[in-house]
Amino acid sequence: MHIIIAGGCGFIGSNFVKMVVAKRPAWRVTVVDALTYAGNLANLADTGLDLAHAFAKGNISDNGFVERLFGGFPEPPECVVNFAAESHVDRSILGPRAFIETNILGAFNLLERVRLAGRGRFVQISTDEVYGSLGDEGKFTELTPLDPSSPYSASKASADLLVQAHHRTFGVDTVITRCSNNYGPYQFPEKLIPLMTINAMQGKELPVYGAGRNVRDWIHAEDHCRGILMAIERGRSGEVYNFGGESEMANIQIVERIADAVTGGRDLIRFVKDRPGHDWRYAMDITKVRDEMGWSPAVTFDDGLRATVEWYKEHRNWWQPILTGEYLTFYDQWYNNR
Repeated sequence: MHIIIAGGCGFIGSNFVKMVVAKRPAWRVTVVDALTYAGNLANLADTGLDLAHAFAKGNISDNGFVERLFGGFPEPPECVVNFAAESHVDRSILGPRAFIETNILGAFNLLERVRLAGRGRFVQISTDEVYGSLGDEGKFTELTPLDPSSPYSASKASADLLVQAHHRTFGVDTVITRCSNNYGPYQFPEKLIPLMTINAMQGKELPVYGAGRNVRDWIHAEDHCRGILMAIERGRSGEVYNFGGESEMANIQIVERIADAVTGGRDLIRFVKDRPGHDWRYAMDITKVRDEMGWSPAVTFDDGLRATVEWYKEHRNWWQPILTGEYLTFYDQWYNNR
């Protein structure tokens, strides 16, 4: 099978590429990535892929690029998996346009190629944030109405609706996966766990929104990628599948654990002004994937967090070059005045 993995140099995408190469060695893999600030070709260095032939640099919001990409194959691919996305809520507040272009227009461009080819499965990697915010009780199911709160989640919800429309109107073979908060190796340091880990290693403050009581459900990237692979091979066409780690945790609890593990104390923790539209709680009901595919999370949060913190300690050569230029500009703009 020929599979296109869009956004395959990002955090979750690169973890998925590695899993496909290891578990499905007969598949032909084409990785597509724009290599913006969060896309790193070095993430694929240990995959064994011949990147001269298996990688295409380009932005999926550029329809001309997408047309040329698909036109260069002798046969249309059997599967397109779309990880490519602007994904940081804070950045979507500072500048939402890039989220509209990549997350909506980019998904549409890929969908159209699959539609016009008349074959192939399209898998959209979405997020629990499209559902909005939960109170202290309950969980998101696949039937929970979409109620996004940020420009980021609104753009992902819009893409999900386009995917559903292509399935219902044009008969495109689609699957949507929605996941809770991912963590693990190769995650860009603007996200909570790597941000706090790297800041603590450098003796920098650990900024926590509000009182830090907002709750998230955490899933290890390895578990998530295993679920995506199942959805590609066994998911029913036109369906949505929720993946969660069944590991709910308040943000302050995460930060305290990291501080204890890295510095042995919590003196660096600093509470900052909450961000606008900050959802209170996310939690995923995974009954559907458990019943249909036999999937459940295998990595406990305690084990996964411990291994992730150790990975960042041991891979300074991966993250230190990132902490320059554009990322520092964003970090200073977002946190210094809070």
